[in-house]
Amino acid sequence: MLAGALVLLGCVDALAVKPTAAEIARSRTWLTNAAASGTASLPFSFTYGGRPSAEVLSGWTFDHTVRRLPRRRTEHTLRWRDPETGLVVRFVAVQYGRFPTLEWTLHFENTGSADTPILEAIQALDMRFERGATGEFLLHHNVGSPATSSDYAPIETPLPPGAIMRLAGLQGRPTTANLSYFNLAWEGEGVIVVVGWPGQWAAEFAREGERGVRIRAGQELTHFRLRPGEEVRTPLVVLQAWQGDWMRGQNVWRRWMTVHNLPRPGGRLPRPQLLGTSFRATLLMSLTDEADQIMDIDRYREEGLRIDTWWMDAGWYVAPGGWSQTGTWEVDPVRFPRGLRPISDHAHAHHVKTLLWFEPERVAVGTWLADNRPQWVLGGRAGGILDLGNPEAWRWIVDRVDSLLVDNRIDVYRQDFNIDPLPFWRANDAPDRQGITEIRHVEGYLALWDELRRSHPRMLTDACASGGRRNDLETMRRAVPLWRSDHAYDPASSQGMTYGLAAWLPYYGTGTVAKANAPDFGSGWTPVEPYAFWSDAAPSLVSTFDVRVEDLDYAALRMLFGQWRRIGRFYSGDYYPLTPYSLDEEDWMAWQFNRTPRGDGMVQAFRRTRCSEAMTHLRLRDLDPDRRYRVRELDGASAGRLWGRDLMERGLTVTVPEQPGATVVLYRAEPAS
Repeated sequence: MLAGALVLLGCVDALAVKPTAAEIARSRTWLTNAAASGTASLPFSFTYGGRPSAEVLSGWTFDHTVRRLPRRRTEHTLRWRDPETGLVVRFVAVQYGRFPTLEWTLHFENTGSADTPILEAIQALDMRFERGATGEFLLHHNVGSPATSSDYAPIETPLPPGAIMRLAGLQGRPTTANLSYFNLAWEGEGVIVVVGWPGQWAAEFAREGERGVRIRAGQELTHFRLRPGEEVRTPLVVLQAWQGDWMRGQNVWRRWMTVHNLPRPGGRLPRPQLLGTSFRATLLMSLTDEADQIMDIDRYREEGLRIDTWWMDAGWYVAPGGWSQTGTWEVDPVRFPRGLRPISDHAHAHHVKTLLWFEPERVAVGTWLADNRPQWVLGGRAGGILDLGNPEAWRWIVDRVDSLLVDNRIDVYRQDFNIDPLPFWRANDAPDRQGITEIRHVEGYLALWDELRRSHPRMLTDACASGGRRNDLETMRRAVPLWRSDHAYDPASSQGMTYGLAAWLPYYGTGTVAKANAPDFGSGWTPVEPYAFWSDAAPSLVSTFDVRVEDLDYAALRMLFGQWRRIGRFYSGDYYPLTPYSLDEEDWMAWQFNRTPRGDGMVQAFRRTRCSEAMTHLRLRDLDPDRRYRVRELDGASAGRLWGRDLMERGLTVTVPEQPGATVVLYRAEPAS
């Protein structure tokens, strides 16, 4: 057991879906093969001086060291050195003792006295997987966050003989077009493959012969020489073995994400949180001042809407051209003559934390950075992106952000990224240095997060990039996505986002105004729609109501917020879709969060606008067939005592008379007799 090690949402929980010994053994064969004396079985590849890595490495010196890490992990470092040019290749892999998971990163270092030959076509992952005599390969993957109704939609792509499937980031932001998380299934088993790279990655799944699939993945473009003393890294690669049901594999992944990846500010995993914000500042992009912010905080208190954190979004800095003119990182002295500290002090006096938005990488023309430090900007005085590979620029922005956080007593750091960096990176590279600017920027970006987290160990960090365009694994190890998509407030698409994203990330957030089509901002704000609210519900939820409106149905909001707090603990459980994915307004959509060790969980079900059926049957997952479960709706209506076997085989009958409508059904196992 993993007693005491898994703390999520304030609760101590043991592993629910547990890895099997066979799964863990299979994952260890990957490392065993990699550490073999030969090079044919290495799980990566590259070309050096025109020769393939399997050929050149076989003639280099080799050593293998092992180091024990905390939390039952073992680090293996495989090192090759070219005696002629001094190039050192390090394969640093971590094996997880209680999970069927192996991760690694490649490093290249020039220890010689001259530039190396060309390193190119670096594939951080290059492996072949083979199925048995029957069955076929099926690739489970997801849309990224292009800010459309289909954000995070799950996709199943068959890989028949001859098939080649290529997926990639878009213009340097890793999860705009596609999530960089994959599950390759075949014959009751499979492998989860994840590329951690907050830049331009690419992956290819290609059938080889009758039974094989070769997977190659890495930075999309690499063609460079390394200078003496120079070192670079590749994308992080993670593999996880699974057997049985592919959703079982996803839940082992969710548990691994929780135990070993989800940020722990102050040593604790993030709890469900309700955030409040200024409707004018956040949704209308209308600049507010100190008095407005404090008034809005007080309005939440007056109406009994308890919030955990006050969200201060874009526009608080000097930006004469509007919020998007980033690059002068000074609090606007006209609207906030005392800085943001009075707002934080007021919030803290009422036990509310504060969140502050930054976008340190994008530099607009006419700002302080563009005018005074153009040499730090890829794009110069015309604006572009701050070169985080430049040590001076990196040090300046780290110190500037840190001082703003300290001076204004900010509790949650929010970093956005509303620009495509790839054209700037590639324009800055010489023909024999293609890919270097991207690598240096990625290294600087991750180091920026690490330094801020080191300086503020109790601070929660929020990753945003025009919504969810930077939800790669390296970023998700350092931050949580409190705003998963810039397409928001559309009930069906919000349901679809939870449906797809929950399979990969255990913690995420969005906004709510508890009204469908709220971005129209027309009249009729008074009604509060439970269907829209529950469609938005997530582990983190930001309330974007205009609390100046006095006739808003605050009683309904208080009830919904209270109910949401009651169900927040279930987001830590295993996740199971209960209906097919669909955005069709004639369909039902439902899913289950199940806490196996505790014997409880919840079902969320949605009857959409044009769905003619008021009743549906949902077969639940992972219950004890020989125990009775007390089942009731969140509003208190009881559905009785039902056997686990019946709930899984015959299904739970769910009735929603409203059209559209939503329900949350809770269940708990009775004590074993």
